[in-house]
Amino acid sequence: MRSSTFTTRVPRFIIGLAVVIGIALAIRPLSSAPAAAGELLQAADAALKKGDRAQAIELATKAIAADPKDARPYFLRGRAWQMARNHAKAVADFDAGLKLNPNAAMAYQYRGEEHFRLGNFKESVADFDRYIELAPAQAPYHWQRGISLYYAGRFEDGRKQFELHQTVNANDVENAVWHYLCAARTSGLEKARESLIPIERDGRVPMMQVHALFAGKLKPDDVLAAAKAGDSAPSELDNRLFYAHLYLGLYHEAAGNTKLAREHIFKAAEDFKADHYMGDVARVHAQVLRRQMK
Repeated sequence: MRSSTFTTRVPRFIIGLAVVIGIALAIRPLSSAPAAAGELLQAADAALKKGDRAQAIELATKAIAADPKDARPYFLRGRAWQMARNHAKAVADFDAGLKLNPNAAMAYQYRGEEHFRLGNFKESVADFDRYIELAPAQAPYHWQRGISLYYAGRFEDGRKQFELHQTVNANDVENAVWHYLCAARTSGLEKARESLIPIERDGRVPMMQVHALFAGKLKPDDVLAAAKAGDSAPSELDNRLFYAHLYLGLYHEAAGNTKLAREHIFKAAEDFKADHYMGDVARVHAQVLRRQMK
């Protein structure tokens, strides 16, 4: 999704101590923890800020041993595991921290992301719902919840979430497409196309061509041609082709063309893999398709 969406309001990779384990979490102040645990926690946070995940994990583990009733080192270690893409260990640490502090809003957000990456769609939705209960102002921005609802098979709820997101992010083709995908599952392709959210100014290539494809105005080859047009740097070309193949795969899947859906989704997930949440969506979707092939 566009940078103007939920991730700018609640960034996934802000790792400062105040954000990761302090703001709005109702956790006891640092000074109340044993001195050794507090020092270890600060050192772990400093390591995480520098990108040294292994050191952050080691120090957070020592902080947990020094003060096992403090939720903060579990949350910090969970973030380190999340950044290391060890999703199962991240979930385990968020589980442990939330047992100690069940009102830690961002921990539900982070755990919801990790559950999604693990393919635990119902659990992901439940965590996002709890996050919104604790931070209701974030509800319109939460496109990630809409995606989890889609994979959980709750298509009508997903459609409503993307309609809500449209009120705060009016020019995101991806939001319009996911709304279409939900509507297609409940009402069919024709009605989904009729209710396709109009988008005027998504500047990312080839997103306007993707929108025109779902509107029935362009063909799949037009999307690929737009992605390849011009003299783009290799990284930009890969990014364009990632989005082209992801949404071509979703387009063909909605139309019932399983062969082409797999072809494009696998290209997005493997040949043009992206290191962001939509890259995770492609990888998760590829895993779902591979399970269906067995």
